[in-house]
Amino acid sequence: MRNNWIYIILAILTFSILVLSCQSNEEIEHAHYYINGKTAYETHCQNCHGSKGEGLGLLYPPLTDTAYIAKNQNKLARIIKYGMSGEVVINGQTYNEEMPAETHLSPIEIAYIINYIGNSFGNEIGHYTLQQVQQDLTNATN
Repeated sequence: MRNNWIYIILAILTFSILVLSCQSNEEIEHAHYYINGKTAYETHCQNCHGSKGEGLGLLYPPLTDTAYIAKNQNKLARIIKYGMSGEVVINGQTYNEEMPAETHLSPIEIAYIINYIGNSFGNEIGHYTLQQVQQDLTNATN
């Protein structure tokens, strides 16, 4: 009888560990995007925006303005793909250097970068999907 209780307790404990350690498909996808985004960021963005998103002096803005990132998250794909010119105010500082276009990046690479930027440097926009990037890029051409 005592052994039965031990087996029941072990079965419940094992089941609980399995249930609590499982991640949803969205959580797994987000982790995949984030990790690939870090690599893509380091390759394509870090030279100007810095390893910690701190920017480059008065030349290139930081990516640490969480309000700007959150407010403009649906524009990030277009900014990355097509570049940006004109004044932009980040953390109260005006920047007016042109950001070059990264037209060679695929929509999935852009989604990776947005997930990394959008969930690093104090930003918390959550998961940004490939479909959202494709929609954002389609809206830019309409």
